[in-house]
Amino acid sequence: MPAPTPTFARRPLMSSPLSLVLVAVPTVVLACQAGGWAARRLGQPPVIGEMAVGILLGPSLLGWLAPSVQHTLLPPAVLPYTSVLGNVALLAFLFLVGLELDFHSLRTTRRAVASVAAGSILLPLGLGAGLAVLMYPALAPPGVQRLPFVLFVATALSITAFPVLARILTDRGLATTRLGAFALACAATDDALAWCLLIAVTALATAGSPLDALTALALTAALTAALAAARPLVKQALERAARTSEDLVTVLLVAGLLLAAYATDRIGVHPAFGAFLFGATVPRGLPAVERSAARLQAVFVPVLLPLFFVDTGLHTDLAHLPAGQWGWAALVLAVAVTSKWVGAAGAARLAGCDWRWSALMGTLMNCRGITEIVVLGIGLQLGVITPNLFTIMVLMAVVTTAATAPLLDRLTRGAPDLTTRVPTAEPLTTQTGTPGATR
Repeated sequence: MPAPTPTFARRPLMSSPLSLVLVAVPTVVLACQAGGWAARRLGQPPVIGEMAVGILLGPSLLGWLAPSVQHTLLPPAVLPYTSVLGNVALLAFLFLVGLELDFHSLRTTRRAVASVAAGSILLPLGLGAGLAVLMYPALAPPGVQRLPFVLFVATALSITAFPVLARILTDRGLATTRLGAFALACAATDDALAWCLLIAVTALATAGSPLDALTALALTAALTAALAAARPLVKQALERAARTSEDLVTVLLVAGLLLAAYATDRIGVHPAFGAFLFGATVPRGLPAVERSAARLQAVFVPVLLPLFFVDTGLHTDLAHLPAGQWGWAALVLAVAVTSKWVGAAGAARLAGCDWRWSALMGTLMNCRGITEIVVLGIGLQLGVITPNLFTIMVLMAVVTTAATAPLLDRLTRGAPDLTTRVPTAEPLTTQTGTPGATR
């Protein structure tokens, strides 16, 4: 009697989820690496190329030109698995963003930093709310109330991408200059305020009643307070773990960010906020933590985060955006750019900065990058915005981010005082004098 054929030998080719993932992941990762390399060659941050590739692998190009190829590389059966992997990478990325934000320095920022940050977020909020009221009849999802829609669009237009801005300034050797330190302080303040607003909007959008929204906000505030109170205990635990093994530090950080994400998910707020809050809780300056964060950065960001970009790109369909909505796209871009530029540059000018410095602040605060994509993805998952509006705002995010680097190069050309490194190790916020002050 012949021996039975092994089960795996009878399995149809590419039928198991693992087989599909084994093709989809390297396809996405290699394509995004190629996009990042091309972006560097054009003087752009790699994330621009990765975002663009994520869009091109979706219905905007590959699904339009060669749907059979897209179906082979990214079949519908594999998308739930790649989406989960991409969202786990997103949690790790937001943990790293929270870890990079120095909230102690935000409490000691000078008046000019606070003014620019406030201007760069308040004017986009106001103009964005007005634009959202106009868009509501045409672009709001059925059944979504006006208030959550308006607040979400306004908040989304007020975002500045702290991580991408830091990368642009670092690539140009400006991160340690007065300009770079000032801009990063403004962006960090902007990001902190925007995330607080987004938590409130998310609670309002997911709650069944105003009481549910207030409950979610209260629980989120309680979680934030608990994490802040536990900061000394977290520091002590990490220091003790570092004496045992740095691998244990990495395990504790990953476990902490996932559990914090689970907590906010159970509260009714997006898991991304939990990961961000935990990152803000972890003490800065511990060598073992810095090395563990570098490990997470080296694995999650280049390998798994591109899966999030592709998941975003699959919901971005430029090829089939109705012709009548391209006018909305132009209006969204105009309001986003103008409100950010005027808000930041005007506030800098009122704070005593010269025109070149003020123009640079308006340009740099317009960088939206991956943070904007994350926020828009949250809105799409919550059903607050439609796929068409998601496409419109993703296009706005890509354009504003791509414009940042060349405009920065042009505005700093012939201005050595802006590109000179700060001669002291002290943070910008402790130094005297207003940066870029009119003499």
